[in-house]
Formats: sequence, C-alpha cells, structure tokens
Amino acid sequence: MSEKVKRPGLWTALFAVVSLAWVFPIVLVVVNSFKQKAYISRDAFSIPTGKAFVGLENYTRGVKRTNLVESFGWTVVVTVGAVGLILLCTSMCAWWIVRVNNRWAKALYLLFLFNMIVPFQMVMFTLSKIADMLGLNTPWGLWIVYLGFGAGLAVFIFTGVVKGIPQELEESAMIDGASVPRIFFQIVLPIMRPSVISVAILQAMWIWNDFLLPYLTLDMRRFKTMSIAIQYLKGGYGSVDMGAMMGCLVLAIIPIIVFYLACQKYIIKGVMAGAVKG
Repeated sequence: MSEKVKRPGLWTALFAVVSLAWVFPIVLVVVNSFKQKAYISRDAFSIPTGKAFVGLENYTRGVKRTNLVESFGWTVVVTVGAVGLILLCTSMCAWWIVRVNNRWAKALYLLFLFNMIVPFQMVMFTLSKIADMLGLNTPWGLWIVYLGFGAGLAVFIFTGVVKGIPQELEESAMIDGASVPRIFFQIVLPIMRPSVISVAILQAMWIWNDFLLPYLTLDMRRFKTMSIAIQYLKGGYGSVDMGAMMGCLVLAIIPIIVFYLACQKYIIKGVMAGAVKG
C-alpha cells in the first residue's frame, strides 16, 4: 500500500520538474523584456532592477519598429481563415471517406496519411515558386497552402470520430427528408464538436507561430505576419535589438497562450474521441 501511495508523488515531482524546464524559457523571455539591451547580453538570468529595468519601453519601441499592430491583424486573418478552411474541408472529407468506404476513398485516405509523412523541407522551394505562379502569395492564398499541409492530421483524427458515429442517425434523418448538407451540419458535425475544437487548437497553435511557410509564400512588400515582422529587428552586421525583440515575442505569444488555456480541456477529449475506432 505504501508503494502505491509513494509512486504518484514521485511521478508528480518528476513531471513538475519537466514542466519547469519547458516553462523556464518563456519566463526568461518575459523577464528580459523589461531589461535594457546591455543587461540582457551581460546577465540574462537576473531580475531587472535599478538601471536595468526599463518598464514598457522595449514593448513600445518594438511595436513601432515592426509595425506589429498591422502584422497582428494579418496573423489573425491567416490563422482564423486557414483554421476555418481546414476544419470545414477535412471534416466533410473524413465523413465522405468513412461513409463511402470504397477503394477510391481508401486510396484518398492513404494519401492523407502520406501527407503527414512527407517532410516540409522536400517541397518548400517548389512550393514558393508555385505559390507565386498561382497568386497564392496573399494571406487568403495562404489559407489554401495551409489546408494542404494541415489536412493529413485533421482527416486522420476526424475519420476515427466518424467511425464511432452510428450510421442509423443519418439514415433516420434521411428518411425524414433531410438533405445531405443538413445531415452533416446538424447531426454529424455537432457530434464531432470535441474533436473539431481539439484540431482547431492544434492547427491554430501551429499556424500562429509558423515562420517558414509565410516567409516563403507571402509577398513581403505587402504582408507580414508577427513571426516575420519580429525578424526585422535584426540590424546590419548581425546586431539585434534584444530588448524590443523580447517585448514583441511576449506580445506574440500572449494571444495563443490565452486561446490554448481557454480550450485546453477539449484537447485530450477530442484526441480520445478520434482514437475510439480506427
């Protein structure tokens, strides 16, 4: 009995240490966002006091130099549009794959699984050229690009959820005269809600923080996401305004952290729902 009591305490302590190791870099960024540049380079681990403490000066300077407000708007447009398109298209596709269940549907499902395996580095250069040729170098064009890269995981999770939905519900609605779109949006999609929220969280965190895909695709003269705008704090000869960069990083991570904390309870529930049947 004593061993059973001690084990949970040991695992809790271990996970607490691991959690601190992951949280510490974020805390370090927040602390250094209130320091002068010289003190950040000299002693990054100290608490800002006295002359080292500059208040919100790093934040205001960073916002002005990077035009962060406009970049924030473009980041919201890209994230909300891409996540919405991924959820709509992949949920309908997963429903079609499960309900049709012929060789073409199975082949399409395998292609989505293959999409999860292919490294992004293999296609990033050709992607940049194709995006320019097709006019996808805009925030709304980037929605389609993200749909291609995010569809694999979403379809994989949604197919598992649809397999757990009794088909009799859809057949009863069809007998009552419900159309196919109505069956999906009023019966299937509400049942899929936990997994939809879970996928939305995972996709939103990826797209919000992504740097490489917008950098390769977007027209930098007109559009910049927050992750790209922050990189413009680098000056000539490798100089970096570390104070302003730390402040901008804090402002960039606050929205997605708030979004995650508000929706985190749905992640495990949604993933487990997708793993019920495979």
